[in-house]
Amino acid sequence: MFESHSQAILELCRDRHLVDAGTLNDLNQEHKATGKSVADLLVEMGLVEKATLLRAVADHLGLEYLEGQAGDIPNEVVGAVQGSLARMYGVVPIRVDPQGIDLLAIDPFNSQVIDDLTFALGKDVRLVVADPGRIDGLLKLHYGDDDATIDDLLKEMSSDDHDGPTGGEKELSEHDLESMAGQTPIIRFVNLVIGQAIKDKASDIHFEPFEHEFKIRYRIDGALYEMAPPPKHLALPITSRVKVLAALNIAERRIPQDGRIKLTLGGRPVDLRVSTLPTQFGESVVLRVLDQSAVQLDITALGMPTDVYEGITEIIRRPNGIFIVTGPTGSGKTTTLYSALRVINTPDLKLLTAEDPVEYEIEGIMQVPVNHAVGLTFAAALRSFLRQDPDVIMVGEIRDLETAQIAIQASLTGHLVLSTLHTNDAPGAVTRLVDMGVEPFLIASSLEAVLAQRLVRRICKSCRTPYEPPAALLQQLGIDPVDIGNREFWYGKGCEQCSNTGYKGRMGVYEWLRMSEAVRDLVVERASTMVIKQKALEQGMRTLRDDGLRAIFDGATSIEEIIKYT
Repeated sequence: MFESHSQAILELCRDRHLVDAGTLNDLNQEHKATGKSVADLLVEMGLVEKATLLRAVADHLGLEYLEGQAGDIPNEVVGAVQGSLARMYGVVPIRVDPQGIDLLAIDPFNSQVIDDLTFALGKDVRLVVADPGRIDGLLKLHYGDDDATIDDLLKEMSSDDHDGPTGGEKELSEHDLESMAGQTPIIRFVNLVIGQAIKDKASDIHFEPFEHEFKIRYRIDGALYEMAPPPKHLALPITSRVKVLAALNIAERRIPQDGRIKLTLGGRPVDLRVSTLPTQFGESVVLRVLDQSAVQLDITALGMPTDVYEGITEIIRRPNGIFIVTGPTGSGKTTTLYSALRVINTPDLKLLTAEDPVEYEIEGIMQVPVNHAVGLTFAAALRSFLRQDPDVIMVGEIRDLETAQIAIQASLTGHLVLSTLHTNDAPGAVTRLVDMGVEPFLIASSLEAVLAQRLVRRICKSCRTPYEPPAALLQQLGIDPVDIGNREFWYGKGCEQCSNTGYKGRMGVYEWLRMSEAVRDLVVERASTMVIKQKALEQGMRTLRDDGLRAIFDGATSIEEIIKYT
């Protein structure tokens, strides 16, 4: 119940004193550990009655609350909303009058439903709060269960005679493409693919055209999994449908395009970033799923070792200096920075971010998307930021000398600057800045700390099994079998919970470099990465590999994952 609004439910309980603060904290921890929604936990633990909670939600949102069962819904009321719209937005009509239409909504928090349906139905829409489980039952009763699987839909589409032009794609007009993209099976198929990806907690969806086939792959916990491929002739209608949703130019297939899709599936708001790339056999399209409820923006839940967590919380409370997070693409750098910003996001501080693009919207922070086409680069945004009187600035990435120089200037004039770099380890960030052309004495006086990180897959808790790793694997990890003692190693056997992969979810491994006086002296002397690393290790820094060993011995991840990523 209200899966993607657990924070809102916590705040509501706090404001209305439904549950005491200590219990709410325990509840939040339980929510993070189990993934269950706060609303479900409140009811399961008997802390709040379901009806009381639903009434509080209605009150909070200024909506009507329908107690008990909705009576018989007349056919003319059911007919006021198309089945496809009702299923997509998770709504059931209960009253229609000259002033508008009253809809029971599975997700009453999603105000986009009102905007979209007001436009689609041509009537004023009023949402009504009721038990989401009952609404789901009514939805299935009156509009049928559209639980068609992707395989069913593929069979249906394959058996249809393909009446659109298959060859000569070059001659297709924009009108042809639009009508192909608007066919009901294509719309249902794309919605189903996106819905399945979100259900499986995928981070990306890849639509890939090849000479004789059209592949669809999901990235889940960093690994790619292939789905049943649709027939090759559907490549163009499917990519056109995605481009229509992202408001891209569907007739332009020669240059890359970027866009964003905001839609509602099963009553839940979904946000996707879209990128198209022309290839030899058609357009490759990648959708990045930006799911606020799936991403963990609470710094205490990122699984950091205590010393790293305490180090970061100390740095981000400083009035000035630079804090850099480093690692390859997809290693969770932005999530770490967002989590840090949320800790210091208080009314007495002004926070500004420049991002390419803005991935997650955080209330209370001014977020600026960079736009190279109009000259709004990271450097240009940073320069303007300094005239906006900020306390904390986040720059998505330091890519060039100009951005680095302005970031350092900002930190020296009393601002805290957070940013990312692409380097393999923490000491490498220092030498990367020197390579860019930044004066070493400026780095030494402004840089406060560097965090290097990687994301590794967690072993599935449901099928975790101890085993004896082969000596060759231990050797690769750099462990002497004599040093192991009675420590156990684990792997995931594979079960239904983890789709037989042996892994479920991801965790971070970290390398924390605090700039000490000795390290600053080496920076001024233009010392190599190796020398800086040696000094940092002497002063207690743990490498990514060492932190990986901690995760292995905790039984959280496997040897193979640590070897692969560190």
